[in-house]
Amino acid sequence: MLDQIPSPLDRETPTAYADRVGQWYSSVQAEDYRKKHGQFFTPIEVAKFMARMVESNQTSVKILDPGAGTGILTCAVCERLASLPQKPHQITIHAYEQDSMLIIALRRVLSFLQGHLEASGISTSVVVSNEDFVLKYGECLFPSTPMLPSSVPPVYFDLAISNPPYFKLPKTDPRAKAASAIVYGQPNIYAIFMAISASLLAPGGQLIFITPRSFASGLYFKRFRGYFFSKMRPKTIHLFDSRKESFRRDRILQENIIIEARKQDNWASHNLRQTVDISSSNGNDDLLSAKPTRTDLSVVLDMSSQHKVLKIPTTRSQVEIIDIFESWSGSLNAYGLEISTGPVVPFRALAFLSDQGCIQTTHAPLIWMQSVKPMKLTWPVRLLKKSQYIQVDRQTLPLLVSNKTYVLLRRMSAKEENRRLIAAVLPQDAIRSPLLGIENHLNYIHRPDGDLSREEAWGLAALYNSEFFDTYFRVLNGNTQVSATELRMIPLPDLSAIVEIGHRIAGSSGAERKIDKVVYSVLFEPALKGRAHGED
Repeated sequence: MLDQIPSPLDRETPTAYADRVGQWYSSVQAEDYRKKHGQFFTPIEVAKFMARMVESNQTSVKILDPGAGTGILTCAVCERLASLPQKPHQITIHAYEQDSMLIIALRRVLSFLQGHLEASGISTSVVVSNEDFVLKYGECLFPSTPMLPSSVPPVYFDLAISNPPYFKLPKTDPRAKAASAIVYGQPNIYAIFMAISASLLAPGGQLIFITPRSFASGLYFKRFRGYFFSKMRPKTIHLFDSRKESFRRDRILQENIIIEARKQDNWASHNLRQTVDISSSNGNDDLLSAKPTRTDLSVVLDMSSQHKVLKIPTTRSQVEIIDIFESWSGSLNAYGLEISTGPVVPFRALAFLSDQGCIQTTHAPLIWMQSVKPMKLTWPVRLLKKSQYIQVDRQTLPLLVSNKTYVLLRRMSAKEENRRLIAAVLPQDAIRSPLLGIENHLNYIHRPDGDLSREEAWGLAALYNSEFFDTYFRVLNGNTQVSATELRMIPLPDLSAIVEIGHRIAGSSGAERKIDKVVYSVLFEPALKGRAHGED
């Protein structure tokens, strides 16, 4: 197969050649193999877009590509550098690729690139390593001491650019262990590539990565964010709105971002006003028309916070909504509320599930995700091909909850849903059963040491179903999944405002159609009017 690697065409650019080699490799290598190894090659439009972010006036540039693939990003960057008015005299490239077959194609592409650069008067050195990048440099994630200096030689790069592999690593994987300082749970390898690359940059060095958005929030990436953002100051962010357009050749369903950041240790402690440019596109075809919005970095990333979530607002209105949310001091915890995940995992409780039962004596209702619609809860659900009763006995009691008033939220939304947050009230008197089963795809809000009032429950459900909360959540999270941890983090307005919303909404017909108007009139209209008056 290696003798089939395409040769460069007359007047073909290195970037175009790398793209063509990538398409060839994808056509001859099994799709299952490429997915297993996280091989999703960067489309040429994206490579050129990322290369446009490169800024350099240095005479010598040292480039790191830690997951090089066919080298398209390195080629695009070098073509960009060669086109600058003050182009470098020397470029050194360090490219890593673990796949022993793909690396042969990579060497051919970078050899062609080297000839292209030297023909334009740029001295070029290329080092291609068939090594595991994480295992080679993982040690640099741990601080060394004078007594125990690091055995990793100091290698400092001016630029790190990558579309790293992405797949989850089991905790026992040597790469997960090598990066244990910055990972939690079952880590995704792309974040490890980002962290190590950041540590290998020289002060002022530039990092440009295209990755899934998932690192921006969530508990699993908390340690990573703390490490990465202590070293790297975000400067540019581009968000792909479509989950399938940016890597459509590989049929990837993933919300991706491009992040460009600068190496500046402890930048947040300098108390300087920093900004970040944020743009978005549906996919690759409209990349060039993406218009960035310049926003204060403190709005996007609060380095004094515990979780250091990276918010990604792409419009001015989203920035205004963030400002309003961040002005609130309330939270579920502050109001004595807790959010928990439904304890019934159906496949583990199959022996106790049934299609019928007596909910006053032998069974409890089992509430599935399908029972929850915006501001509406239905049980039982007609035509639902799932058992909606769970037996009550000594073994199932730990899985059941007391019949109280709850706010139920879906833990995931379907692609066709307009909103990510879908909530409904389960009043205490809605189902005449002393116990309830709540399935694992639902979160539920409750007051552990008391009861939710009718107005509190309806007010909270209205907030979570509103367009405003949906917008804020999308700025925080690019997933269709909704975790209890993230819901705990969302600021809440004064409890009196929540009660007022609940008072206006509770039990009214067509409540779901009134939500946005009521929430806006109680919360956002006064805040926005106050801001406008302040500006005047």
